[in-house]
Amino acid sequence: MKLQKILDFSHTLLKKAISPNDIVVDATVGNGHDTEFLAKLVGQNGHVYGFDIQEEALMHARDYLDKANLLTNITLFNKGHETIKDTIPSHHFGKISAAIFNLGYLPGGDKQIVTHSSTTIAAVEQLLEIMSPEAMIVVVIYHGHPEGAIEKDEVMNFVKSIDQKKAHVLKYEFINQINNPPFIIAIEKR
Repeated sequence: MKLQKILDFSHTLLKKAISPNDIVVDATVGNGHDTEFLAKLVGQNGHVYGFDIQEEALMHARDYLDKANLLTNITLFNKGHETIKDTIPSHHFGKISAAIFNLGYLPGGDKQIVTHSSTTIAAVEQLLEIMSPEAMIVVVIYHGHPEGAIEKDEVMNFVKSIDQKKAHVLKYEFINQINNPPFIIAIEKR
């Protein structure tokens, strides 16, 4: 297949937005795979701030990232992503070049613990305030579960309302796949 799969395309977008030494955010750390990807892009002198509400996820992510020798440029918070503005040091405001969200639930984890539109929207709003111009927010929306369908609708309504003078918003999805395939919303701050 020559079209990029959803996760591959999310990484392509991030590669375009991130340079070595940048400050970036993984808003949903989960098992740490995107955190690892971000840490490699920013290099030893950049920094990744990661957020997850599940201590179990952060424990797995820490182990995974430690084995890859990447914890030196990563700070993980056992907090929801709606605390981004209150948690990231203010001296990094205006310097954040990218953020990623993988909405839904932790793969292999408790499927009752899911992301919610209210916190996701709050986090995106905060990021748009504190990110640098031309920064990129990539939101991968998994909506094949009841809460995911609600979150999808509310997040879509929100991103459609973002003033085009403040950001460009892109939707990337496969439209002929069954079982509610995930899709991407990419937001580039102007």
